Amino acid sequence: MSRASKGTLAHLAALAVALGVAAAGHADAQHGHGAGHDHRAAPPPRFEPPAPGSYELPPVGRVGAHELLGRGGEPEPLLALAPGESAFVSFVYLSCPEACPLATASLAELDTALAADPALRDRVQLVTVSFDPARDTPEAMERLRAGLAPSTDWRFLTAASPDAIAPVLRDFGQDFVVLRGPDGDWTGQLRHVLKVFLVDDRGRIRNVYSTGLLDPRLLRNDALTLLGEAAPAQGAP
Repeated sequence: MSRASKGTLAHLAALAVALGVAAAGHADAQHGHGAGHDHRAAPPPRFEPPAPGSYELPPVGRVGAHELLGRGGEPEPLLALAPGESAFVSFVYLSCPEACPLATASLAELDTALAADPALRDRVQLVTVSFDPARDTPEAMERLRAGLAPSTDWRFLTAASPDAIAPVLRDFGQDFVVLRGPDGDWTGQLRHVLKVFLVDDRGRIRNVYSTGLLDPRLLRNDALTLLGEAAPAQGAP
């Protein structure tokens, strides 16, 4: 395993324990770097997510069909959802110091919850996509998957090139900025806002989670809410 992969997994292990750390304490993590971040920040009171089905998740956007690279570098669809299924899609890059490991650690906790829930186990997909395909090859994404040893069919995708991932990022509204030093050279870091997207079987974005709302309990309840939607009441096209 590469040094970058080991470092990422170390962050995941630490952040999985600290999922309740205050959102304000992760302000820098939202931008993909950790300057001034205090891991000793006191955790906030844990909010209680609303009960599944007690609220609605109106569509906030729509994404089209995209094909990326999966295991072994083989092309596969970003979303391949059957009727009634949904997916949580996270965009990361493997050398990210805090924000991306936090997103992946949250999905790892959700992965465990999904595997234990017969109602959701085969109806909810987890998809992690790299927006740094020049460095995050299919082999690197597979090493991350192997290190996490997911309990569900959690997929880890990348693209053939930055140009190939660009339309996907535009479709989801996941932008980033290349950070450069005083000499103009790339620092290796990317500034971005942490986002995880809940997408239904019609390609509609039903919720977007950033640091303050990235609670695996809320994600699970949102998935149950979508699962409980009656087909005639699924909303406008």
